Amino acid sequence: MRIKYDRDVDILTVETSSDAIDHAEEMGNFIVHFSPAGRPVLLEILDASDFLTRAAKAALTAREGEFVDIAP
Repeated sequence: MRIKYDRDVDILTVETSSDAIDHAEEMGNFIVHFSPAGRPVLLEILDASDFLTRAAKAALTAREGEFVDIAP
């Protein structure tokens, strides 16, 4: 797994495999790139600094086993 952050465009990229990319789907602030077999290959998190700030705050306040909504 490889992780890269581009500060200029505020995008966090998580590469989960080196498989070829067949297509991508946008889901809110996420773009998921899929292999021809339908497996996720690459995840782009748009507005990553805001997302990570909300995720960190949620992680610090959540109780064990609790799901926390971090949607804006």
